[in-house]
Amino acid sequence: MLVMGILNVTPDSFSDGGEFNTVETAVAHGVEMLSEGADIIDIGGESTRPGAERITEEEELSRVIPVINELAAKGAVISIDTMRASVARAAVKAGATYINDVSGGLADDQMHKAAAELGTFYILMHWRGHSVDMNSKAIYGDVVLDVKSELSRQIEKAISAGIAPEKIIIDPGIGFAKEAEHNWELIRRVNEIVDLGYPVLIGASRKRFLGGDSPLEREAATLELTKGLVGRGIWGVRVHSVAPHKKVIADV
Repeated sequence: MLVMGILNVTPDSFSDGGEFNTVETAVAHGVEMLSEGADIIDIGGESTRPGAERITEEEELSRVIPVINELAAKGAVISIDTMRASVARAAVKAGATYINDVSGGLADDQMHKAAAELGTFYILMHWRGHSVDMNSKAIYGDVVLDVKSELSRQIEKAISAGIAPEKIIIDPGIGFAKEAEHNWELIRRVNEIVDLGYPVLIGASRKRFLGGDSPLEREAATLELTKGLVGRGIWGVRVHSVAPHKKVIADV
């Protein structure tokens, strides 16, 4: 199971907003994660925490491209966490080899075309709307069946746009337009997501449904979650702290 290290170059991300908000601090943290064994570093310039407002394309580019340039030069495998096709193109030009699109192609109708033309890996997440109002869309019949159906629809669109099936990785979107009970049900029945036949990424790190009064207090619960995913066919976990997760995976 791969470990994807989170690198938020933002002032307002829910766990580490503002900690790595300059090129220097972001690159230093990326180098640290690399030294701890991160398989992929996921660089994002736009917060997707609940309630977050969107930023401009120019602001997003100014945050992420210098960091990608420097970390790619140091040999890091980089994923660009973006919903914009234009940012994805610029990031791949700078050295990214994965596009992590939390909207699964729904936020930008040019994203699937861009990913197909770029030939990168494409992480397609389950998504129902932007952060500012996504919590109002957490209405499901059977959350696992609904997520599978909505993921499948976007996978079909991605393949129709020319993305090679072997380049697609899927993410059930833990914490996105989902209440705590939805998140736990998806984790409990994650084998049903795996059964779709694509590598599965789980991004639950420090999220509110894990309990605790602050993101840092949820680190122990995140580690327990990662431990419980080992051996269940999961391709990777997206986490804030690399070394502890590498260790817990190795020790299982």
